[in-house]
Amino acid sequence: MGETGPEAGAAVAAAPVTVTATDLKQWAYCPRIPFYRYVLPVRPTPTYKMRRGKDVQAAVEALERRRGFRAYGMREGERRFGLWLQSDRLGLSGKLDLLILTPEACYPVDFKDTEGGPRRNHRLQVAAYALLAEEAFARPAPDGFIYLVPEKRVVSLALTEADRNGVRSAIVELRRMMEREELPPPTSLRSRCEVCEFRNYCGDIW
Repeated sequence: MGETGPEAGAAVAAAPVTVTATDLKQWAYCPRIPFYRYVLPVRPTPTYKMRRGKDVQAAVEALERRRGFRAYGMREGERRFGLWLQSDRLGLSGKLDLLILTPEACYPVDFKDTEGGPRRNHRLQVAAYALLAEEAFARPAPDGFIYLVPEKRVVSLALTEADRNGVRSAIVELRRMMEREELPPPTSLRSRCEVCEFRNYCGDIW
């Protein structure tokens, strides 16, 4: 028996792809990385940093469990490690390294095995986690933090509405790239290409 009703014969629209906070970070780092992950799925070459990521995560988490909240400018709070967050409204998800909860607010903390301080793509990722945490716990995320593993240093980021709008815009741009299946331009910083797991697929810049 055929379909009936006003929607009979109509094509079912595909649900929007849910992107991750890490996708947004990579989009800001080099837009070709999410292209290779979603549009032209290829197998990347694991880098040294990728291989040691789990060990770093475990070591930092063990340290966090033993210390107080002074580095975050707080007297107390509740820690949630490895927290999976998802928003169907935003079409965004992500696994957060650490969320600090207080009765009044929530604070995303991202562990970074990098030197030179936080960069724009790191800030975008933390802002994405902030939006997810605000929705999940119904409390504001006025600040986020990045723990720089090599320096053993916590950097505080005051999260603004501009940061949140940057997340929303990046989601739209990333989805548009997926829909059009267009190869975006590479990053202008060639030093990033030298250590990229997808460098073998960018024949136009080598």
